[in-house]
Amino acid sequence: MLDLAKLAGQIPGISKHLRLEAVASRQRLERAEQLLAKAKKQQESLVKSHQQWRDRMIFTAATPVESLDTCVDISSPPESHSVFATDGSQISPSHHEILYCYVINVGRVMLHYGQSLYPLLDSVPEVFYRPEDLYISRQWGIRTEEWMGHRRTISEVSMLAEMACRWVKPPAPHRDTPNLAIVDGSLIYWFLDGMPGDARDRILPPILTAWEQLRSVNVPLIGYLSASRSVEMVNFLRLPACPYETPKCITQCGNLTDKLPCQVIDPLRDTTLWASLLQPGQRSPLFQSSARILDLYDHHRIYFCYVHVGTEIARIEMPEWVAQNSALLNQALSLMLGQVYKGYGYPIAVSEAHNQAVIKAGDRNRFFALLEQQMIRAGVKNVGISYKEARKRGSIS
Repeated sequence: MLDLAKLAGQIPGISKHLRLEAVASRQRLERAEQLLAKAKKQQESLVKSHQQWRDRMIFTAATPVESLDTCVDISSPPESHSVFATDGSQISPSHHEILYCYVINVGRVMLHYGQSLYPLLDSVPEVFYRPEDLYISRQWGIRTEEWMGHRRTISEVSMLAEMACRWVKPPAPHRDTPNLAIVDGSLIYWFLDGMPGDARDRILPPILTAWEQLRSVNVPLIGYLSASRSVEMVNFLRLPACPYETPKCITQCGNLTDKLPCQVIDPLRDTTLWASLLQPGQRSPLFQSSARILDLYDHHRIYFCYVHVGTEIARIEMPEWVAQNSALLNQALSLMLGQVYKGYGYPIAVSEAHNQAVIKAGDRNRFFALLEQQMIRAGVKNVGISYKEARKRGSIS
């Protein structure tokens, strides 16, 4: 039990820290705006410098593909359109349960507007119990719980593509209605960086195949990031802040133990900067992410922009084929913004997909009760949880 009386004495220290941090944050923001104005004047040369010296830099900076002073008003969504979304949840494996297995549950949502059609709101569960599902990742030093999360990502994207493609497949009368496929979170799978090639080849290809299916039927895909902590765009401003003519971080600043000379606005986030520049309903310029893992994405390299959705600055990511098609890009951002307004600050299709996917404690207990019945019928003896788990559940505290 948490003793609030013992914590109360530490609260004044937090308040003092927050006041000091607020002042420092305003100073960083003012410096960032100055660097942004400087970068606008030499944007072309900075982009060339970044492309030339990218492999010498020790930070990841996104590349602007539009003018840095771009602020575009997003149009309202059309009356008739459809939105597809998926999200996942899981029951993690535990040696203390009656069987070492895990469950992935993917919530599916298909919402139609202005078409007098029923929505789809359901979930698709799958249980994994075979040795090849539970232990295959150990050969690469990846824990089963971590591998389960990767499998969940594959399931979410695959079901999203299958749902959207089936709906717009010819000769469906609604195939030409504007639509959008949206997922919660980033389309840049950072966890792939540093992963053994054999393991990565089991995760990324199915995801890119699903993206290609969406591309083939002209359904734009975006990833919606709320409260993004990214500094990719702010890192681009480290180029005009660099005191050297050419940025060679390792040779020029590799021996420094304190902050680098270009870290004058660290730890300012992208969203903090764009909150001072965008009006509600506007988007920032497009940026191309320079994450090295994207070299494996082929023509699905990730672009992103920031959108003032009214309640926050959201980071919106999309594959290259969406970013480079102005009609698809405008369609995707328009429908996304409509979803945020309908969801009172967060895309309603994504939140409903989460609600469909979530596994409550009662659902978990019923699953293991059903599993226990089947094991007993199959003749398995000594079916039960560990003594440790039993004692925890029967605690008197």
